[in-house]
Amino acid sequence: METLSYIWSAWTQEGVSPGLAKEIIYLLASLLIAWLGAWSLGRHNQQASVLFGRRVVDGVLFPLLALSLAYTAKLLLQRQQDVMLFKLAVPVLLSLALIRLSARVLMAVFPSSNAAALTERLISWLAWGMAVLWITDLLPLVLQEMEQIHLNFGKVRLDLRTIIEGMLSSGLVLMLSLWLSATIEHKVLSQTVSDLSMRKVAANTLRAVLLLIGLLLALSAVGVDLTALSVLGGALGVGLGLGLQKLAANYVSGFVVLIERSVRIGDHIRVDGMEGRVTDIKTRFTLLRDANGRESIIPNEILITQRVDNFSLSDTSVALQTTVLLATETPMELVQPVLLRALTALPELLPEPAPQVFFSRFNADGLEWTLNFWVTDQLNTRMSVMSRVNQAVWAALQEAGFKLPPPKAISATGNPATDDIR
Repeated sequence: METLSYIWSAWTQEGVSPGLAKEIIYLLASLLIAWLGAWSLGRHNQQASVLFGRRVVDGVLFPLLALSLAYTAKLLLQRQQDVMLFKLAVPVLLSLALIRLSARVLMAVFPSSNAAALTERLISWLAWGMAVLWITDLLPLVLQEMEQIHLNFGKVRLDLRTIIEGMLSSGLVLMLSLWLSATIEHKVLSQTVSDLSMRKVAANTLRAVLLLIGLLLALSAVGVDLTALSVLGGALGVGLGLGLQKLAANYVSGFVVLIERSVRIGDHIRVDGMEGRVTDIKTRFTLLRDANGRESIIPNEILITQRVDNFSLSDTSVALQTTVLLATETPMELVQPVLLRALTALPELLPEPAPQVFFSRFNADGLEWTLNFWVTDQLNTRMSVMSRVNQAVWAALQEAGFKLPPPKAISATGNPATDDIR
């Protein structure tokens, strides 16, 4: 409260004193230099990033530079005069830097998560609340009261201040770990690892390792005995062996699928009666999107324990087939060249393997011809390719003068008429 009352009295009663004017100049200079530094470093950045954001000032770099310069200016001015304005500016810039860090990291790692937006809002409230306590000189009193509240965990006795500081330290370390893993994934893995599935498993492994290391460092920094975690690890192992074995099997299966590359993102597969394109492979399940746009969630264990038909594992092309029934009086030696010309004229069909036309069978209804051709595996365009093939075949038959077999006579009962059995 002393800081706020001093600044208020300086403005309302005595006017701007030389000391306060110097603080204002130093603060404005710190903000200007921070903005110029962030703008010069991020002016060529085309995409939104954690450091520069979308408009340079909404990234992490600007508040961090401003905080560093303001704190340096505060240390310099403290040797000459009493500093009041910087006692207000430093906690505000620190809170802004923490909010920008959490917001940008969560948006980069979890772009469409509602939980990420809720976490960002919670961090904002917490940061501004601590800034208010710092500015009003109530923070030391609140910390002293927290030290008086003790919680017992077996033989370990912790006060509320230690627990909250541990949670804040862990949260900060987790944010930095997520930022580092996302940066390595976008800057390093995207350029060195071309396979999307291997990039996914490398990113998941890197993130898990960094989060584990960061969490252990944060717990050790606040004085938590890490040897006590061995008991928790044993209990977790028993839980995995009893009640969480299915969940553990799905997680392990997810890493096995990603490492073996038996199923990759973008593959066209059929599994458990469902067929579609793999859009994503999570650590617990795989997303499968069919031609109708419906997404199915497939547990990763199914990809290991059941038969999976992968239509694009070694070759992305697939074979399609259609049949044509012609009248019995059609000259057979002329049909095959006509149909082959119709197929080879279509650019959607692959030249290798070449389209083929076979005389399948003949019966009383007519002569049946089978057309085999290969196309690139595109689940959403198969019907359109079949439609264009049928149209081309029909146009070629019409041009050649070939006729389809006449329709069967229909009896009064709605069934095909048959000869009477004498």
